Amino acid sequence: MARWLLAAGALALSGALLPGLAQAQAQGATLTVGYVAIDRLFIETRAAKAADAAIKAEFAGRARANQELFARLRKLTAQYLDDEQVLDEPERTRRRREVRDLEEEAERKEIAYRDELFHRSNVERERIAERARMAIAQLARQDRLDVVLFRGVLWARPGVDITDKLIRQLDQ
Repeated sequence: MARWLLAAGALALSGALLPGLAQAQAQGATLTVGYVAIDRLFIETRAAKAADAAIKAEFAGRARANQELFARLRKLTAQYLDDEQVLDEPERTRRRREVRDLEEEAERKEIAYRDELFHRSNVERERIAERARMAIAQLARQDRLDVVLFRGVLWARPGVDITDKLIRQLDQ
């Protein structure tokens, strides 16, 4: 399914570019294309590494607290299961409710943690993407590129991939 979507995206992109390519060739002009592996920008640049470290530090306390909460839940669940057969009904009901309440709390905190981590990561990615957009425009003018692609490319000749140049420029 993913391959089909990728191929469909590439076909749509090539369908959009083919008329321009044909017109450029008919006029004797050449079209210079560059390609950026955008995912690498979110991993390999200094800004991405710094953002990742900052996010890990920012969320480390909550991650540790969630781990401790889940450890406490495992322990409480194990104790309940060990004692379940010997407990009288009111105590069994009380302990079952205690386990269920702790489980709901742990799940709620984990979901909130993941949502906030995802949001924070997206904010940092958007900052990197904005800087990358400006750098791509500058690099395209400098290298006299007519088109820079970043999505829907199935294959690109190594000379067309400008990702390393862009990473170096962003890291300056």
